[in-house]
Amino acid sequence: MIVALNNKSNLTKDEFLKYQFELNHVETNHLMILCPSIVHIPLYTESKIKLGAQNVSCTAKGAHTGEIYADQLVSYGVEYCIIGHSERRQDQKESDEEIHEKVERLFEAGITPILCCGETKEEREEGREKEVIGRELDIALNGISEEDKARVIIAYEPIWSIGTGLIPTNDQIIDIIDFIKSKYNCKVLYGGSANDNNIDELKQCACIDGYLLGGLSLKPDNLKVFVNKL
Repeated sequence: MIVALNNKSNLTKDEFLKYQFELNHVETNHLMILCPSIVHIPLYTESKIKLGAQNVSCTAKGAHTGEIYADQLVSYGVEYCIIGHSERRQDQKESDEEIHEKVERLFEAGITPILCCGETKEEREEGREKEVIGRELDIALNGISEEDKARVIIAYEPIWSIGTGLIPTNDQIIDIIDFIKSKYNCKVLYGGSANDNNIDELKQCACIDGYLLGGLSLKPDNLKVFVNKL
């Protein structure tokens, strides 16, 4: 199982150092990936948890004020990177084409993308979830070699579930993950209000290869319960 932790824009420097110490006491045999805020990446000192980032620039190095390019992440030991998260698609208006560029930059640098996809509540109610997810993935992975496609980690996060406490039924999750795996031979994570209270139900979906955790990632004690149930 893969357990990816998305801290989002949380934790001050001192809070992160305390959090990192507590996180180091979460024992598990599963692959854990920590994706902290970009300013905390240089502070990361643990070795048993892999280091990820929450974003990367579409561009290479150069005159791009405020951008973080892939080789900079590599120089700090980053091995994974979240891209295409719904919050960036919505808040920063990132397009599928921009996300495709980020996939290419990450592979050029040797970083494994954690590529997010998911539908809104309206798209789900209209029965267009597979159309939306299929388009997002097809554009993001267009022209990528079959070898690299197999390395991508896809995170299915229904947008209407993120931070709401609502989750799809197991049948709905299985339907989408089976659809994704029919198109791409890669690992698929589930994200969207997964926590230590609903993991017993979620883990009945044998097709889930792991979880992308947001709010739970900030609670090491609850996270310990979560991983112990996997």
